[in-house]
Amino acid sequence: MADTLIKVDLSQSAFENDMIHNRWHPDIPMAVTVKPGDDFILECVDWTGGQIKNDDSAADVRDVNLSHVHFLSGPVGVEGAEPGDLLVVELLDIGAFPQQQWGFNGFFSKQNGGGFLTDHFPQAQKSIWDFEGLFTKSRHVPGVRYAGLIHPGLIGCLPSQDLLNTWNAREQALIDTNPTRVPPLANPPFPATAHMGRLKGEAKAKAAAEGARTVPPREHGGNCDIKDLSRGSKIYFPVYVKGAGLSVGDLHFSQGDGEITFCGAIEMAGWVHMKVELIKEGMSKYGIRNPIFRPSPITPHYNDYLIFEGISVDEAGTQHYLDVHVAYRQACLNAIEYLTKFGYSRAQAYAILGTAPVQGHISGVVDIPNACATLFLPTEIFEFDIRPNANGPTKFLKGDVDVPLAPDL
Repeated sequence: MADTLIKVDLSQSAFENDMIHNRWHPDIPMAVTVKPGDDFILECVDWTGGQIKNDDSAADVRDVNLSHVHFLSGPVGVEGAEPGDLLVVELLDIGAFPQQQWGFNGFFSKQNGGGFLTDHFPQAQKSIWDFEGLFTKSRHVPGVRYAGLIHPGLIGCLPSQDLLNTWNAREQALIDTNPTRVPPLANPPFPATAHMGRLKGEAKAKAAAEGARTVPPREHGGNCDIKDLSRGSKIYFPVYVKGAGLSVGDLHFSQGDGEITFCGAIEMAGWVHMKVELIKEGMSKYGIRNPIFRPSPITPHYNDYLIFEGISVDEAGTQHYLDVHVAYRQACLNAIEYLTKFGYSRAQAYAILGTAPVQGHISGVVDIPNACATLFLPTEIFEFDIRPNANGPTKFLKGDVDVPLAPDL
């Protein structure tokens, strides 16, 4: 039985656990140290640190303090790891805590983070998803039940000081192009709510003032939200500091490609069982500057899909040049509109696309001026037939059940 090296208490504030941190900085001390070949378990709080409750109000999603996130378990130091190496992380198993067999999905208010479709869904909403072994279903989004593919949304190693400086400089330059934008273009360091693990005193204050926020993915990995990094996956991380400094968090029970609602998976607390190895000088040997991975051999198996297309012409009819972001947004909006014909509200349809194992594909980027993106929606997750037929759609829902909407501020 593998040792649990980091434990969490879900009744305790994440800020009280010195084996957790919520910023990236090379000076954060290693919480534990392991050797190549070791396997071990890390427990994780949900990414918000318990701010979201299992109830029928979205006020907590509306009011969530996003400067706290993400709470990560670690860093884990690996003996012998040096800058330029590759840290090989095998995800042996991952799961929810027995005492907390539920997760949540939410849309953030446009004034507090927004999301991929925030102009269409500007108010905070939330759905709760109950776990039934391998499967999940929601009292707020009836008519669907699907197998989960549990994975860490966020996993990566500590940056070097040079790499951290690069992140902060380039992201601040982006912010400076439109500093009053809502939602913002990026999130700069914010020391007031920085939790730096075991770092203390003046060293903590310095690191908190320049520590990178955990919101985006970067060269070291980070918040990539790749749903196929599940049990059996093997990830090759660039090492930028002595000891590597591996951290993990933001666990998801299930997610659609793109995590399009931002709080877009089924977020949960839980544990990860992993094993580490090293490839010395692996970054130069393989020309790697961002992580690469081998996917899980265990995935939800669905045989039938409806595939929705989108092109790089936005909602206003404006033509964009080979813009995959616009094209995928249109594919998502097309799928949402389709699902409303069966009685789902637009918010329920949006929640399905964020949480179900939908596939997002870049299908064409050469046929000027339109890129083509596609969204693969598995039909077998529904308790009724959503495929087109000559008789037209039969409404499954009557509109009397919906995801909870937060009251206006």
